[in-house]
Amino acid sequence: MKKRYLFMLLAVIAMVLSACGNDAGGDSDGDDGGKKTLVFGRGADSIQLDPSKVTDGESIYVTNQIYDTLVRYEEENTEVKPALATEWEVSDDGLVWTFQLREGVTFHDGTEFTAEDVAFNFERWTTSAEFVYYGYMFGASEEDMGGIIESVEATGDYEVKITLSEPNAPFLQTLAMPPFGIASPDAVEESGEDYFKNPVGTGPFVFEEWVPDDSITLSKNEDYFGEVAKVDEVVFRVIPDNGARFMELQAGTIDLMTGLNPQDISTAEGDEALQVIRRPSMNVAYMAMNTDKEGPLADKRVRQAINLAVNKDQLIELYEGIGKAAKNPIPPSLWGYNDEIEDYGYDVEQAKALLAEAGYADGFDITLHTFSNPRPYMPQPKVTAQAIQEMLGAVNINVEIIESDWDTHLATTENGEHDMAFLGWTGDNGDPDNFMYVLLDKDNATVGSAGNIAFYKNDELHDLLKTAQVEMDQDVRTGLYLEAQEIIHEDAPWLPIAHTTPALAASSSVMDYVPHPTGSEPFNLLDIQE
Repeated sequence: MKKRYLFMLLAVIAMVLSACGNDAGGDSDGDDGGKKTLVFGRGADSIQLDPSKVTDGESIYVTNQIYDTLVRYEEENTEVKPALATEWEVSDDGLVWTFQLREGVTFHDGTEFTAEDVAFNFERWTTSAEFVYYGYMFGASEEDMGGIIESVEATGDYEVKITLSEPNAPFLQTLAMPPFGIASPDAVEESGEDYFKNPVGTGPFVFEEWVPDDSITLSKNEDYFGEVAKVDEVVFRVIPDNGARFMELQAGTIDLMTGLNPQDISTAEGDEALQVIRRPSMNVAYMAMNTDKEGPLADKRVRQAINLAVNKDQLIELYEGIGKAAKNPIPPSLWGYNDEIEDYGYDVEQAKALLAEAGYADGFDITLHTFSNPRPYMPQPKVTAQAIQEMLGAVNINVEIIESDWDTHLATTENGEHDMAFLGWTGDNGDPDNFMYVLLDKDNATVGSAGNIAFYKNDELHDLLKTAQVEMDQDVRTGLYLEAQEIIHEDAPWLPIAHTTPALAASSSVMDYVPHPTGSEPFNLLDIQE
């Protein structure tokens, strides 16, 4: 192990004293029979622990440990395998899915898992627009809360039949997404409105404690039907600053961290006590332009001009090797990516000409909302905002930057209170539908729960995306998505910024940790070498 610099130890000593009482990866107090604890450092707290109501990675990282879905993804890709369901079949018309469920499974509260519990959860997801992913993925609306799902019936103690109103190509992959984790009906009813902080699932870890803005503690589920966790406890610690988090990793007070600064990668790679782990790329960072507001952004010529006025090569330098410039709303790693599209490029004079044509030769004032904490798709959000502010200033667009914490930023953008705003997306199921329909379709431009924070509404695009959902031939679907990206490029509701390969760092004692392309993974397969 390399020697530690004295200033680093001094900087983290207060953190060590205030940590959750554990040496990372070690015994908590010497009296617990050798409890093995994994301490995971992250940049922000979870918003809540009901996965069906959240879209943020900080929440899903935790809920992925607590809940199981009917089916789950393979460890390294989005191929589907059994979980709470052991097998399934679909009717020839693609409308009826029948699932055989695993027997002998219990929720963390001791109640038995049966088909009635699956039906309860699906019915619950149709009761409110708060269950945002249900709406995103199944087309639910205030007029039709069930969306494309007509019924979910328990046709036996361990058999469930789900009937759709129309075929849905990504349906099975969608069911593996974390928001569709199966919760204990007894716990939901007992906790009521407080269920979001008292989660009960069937997963490999059991919820123990949540200290807001500090830590969440989970313990191993000894009765797990799958592979029982090798660590006894997982502690998710909130350490907002990437640099401070890395220093704690170097000092040994955490075992694993997200949000490794690009400039710290080489340091971590050169330290024999640490390891750098790269998550496969399946994401996009973007700046959405609120097309629903009266004013300049309602004109696509203005949005195109903004794309032309931003030098992406300079923005990508801020990613320091972990990002590549984006031109489409889906990453190149996804099938259906349209590589024939030519990015707008950097052309200040053409940008000025478009602004003049739209009646804004003298420019205008506008706001850009950004989050304060780094995200996997944008490691330096404030600096990125400042760079765009300077670039747009060259075409007389005066940008006011508004920086908020993550929770506030999400609320602001979902409610459409912004002019322009940063956000990003890590794919959930490996299907283009999960990017384009969720983030850019008019169905998801509802104030208060918008996934489409550009509030972009294009009927031609909508028809293509809905057709792609019911088409079961992937070659045909590919053609539809290629066409959809051409429409999006022309209308320019976004400034696509980057696709990243996020870097995580861990102690060299962490073994068998495999980061998933979707952005989070269960921890029951990893171990800590003693």
